[in-house]
This record gives sequence, C-alpha cells and structure tokens, in this order.
Amino acid sequence: MLTPVQVSQSPESKFREYLASRPKPQRFTSAQQKMVRFIFSSHQHFDAEQLCADIARAGLKISRATVYRTLAKLVDAGLLRRLQLGERVAYEHDYGYPHHDHLHCQSCGKIIEFQNPTLERLYQEVAQQHRFLPSGYTFVIRGTCAECNQARMTKRRLDLV
Repeated sequence: MLTPVQVSQSPESKFREYLASRPKPQRFTSAQQKMVRFIFSSHQHFDAEQLCADIARAGLKISRATVYRTLAKLVDAGLLRRLQLGERVAYEHDYGYPHHDHLHCQSCGKIIEFQNPTLERLYQEVAQQHRFLPSGYTFVIRGTCAECNQARMTKRRLDLV
C-alpha cells in the first residue's frame, strides 16, 4: 500500500479550482462534491460501473451519466489516473499519492502497486535522449500473480496423479 503524500489542497478544492479555470467556467454541483468525497474516502482501483454500483450501495443519488462525465473531468484535472488494463479501464488516485507503477494479474484481476526509482530514472533518460517533454507515463506489467500461479501449479501436479 502506498503512503499518501502531503498536498496543499483537498481533492474537493482542487476540483472546484479546475472547474472554475475552464475556458467556460463550470459550477461544482452537489453530485460532483459527493462523488469526489466518495472516491477519495479510500484508496482503491475501480472502474466506472463498479463506482456506480458502490455509489448506489452507499445510498448516494448520482446518475450514471454524471459519474462518467465527472470521471473524465477528474482525470483531466489531474486528480485521477486512467489505467488501461486489457479490456478494462480502471481509475485510481493520482492526486495525493506518489508516482507508482502496476502489476496486473490477468487471471484474477488483482492490481499490485509498486515504486521503482530505476524505472523513474529510465523514463526521464529516454525522454531526454529524444528531446521529448513528457507529461507523465503509465507502466503496467501484465501476467499472473503469485496466488494464481501457485493455484495453477497445484492443479498441474494434481493432473499428473
């Protein structure tokens, strides 16, 4: 689990500022406020449909359309990061957490977060070599987690009996 980093503004304040700074300023609705509070109340990866279900279970009245529109704005505002995990699009906190990368188990869907300073340096070196001004990067290693691999190995041994 990653340790949050100190930030100068709450996610709500940051999002309100983003909406006000748009070419055509937008208001921060109560549905958006509830959604931002809900998303930032815990650190986890989620997809849009999972978020809609979790919001409904929590008794919040936020439409599916508002969820999808607000997710796009939260990514644009730098509060959430969008991860492409095969067919699935997942979201995670970008604001208030250090940069990190991911291992994605293609068997069970588990997402493991990790930090590696060598990868961070490599990313910067490659960008510099190509005189490229990066805005960020997403690194996802796809494969099989230890638990799924162990279950697969046990099943193979049983098949040999």
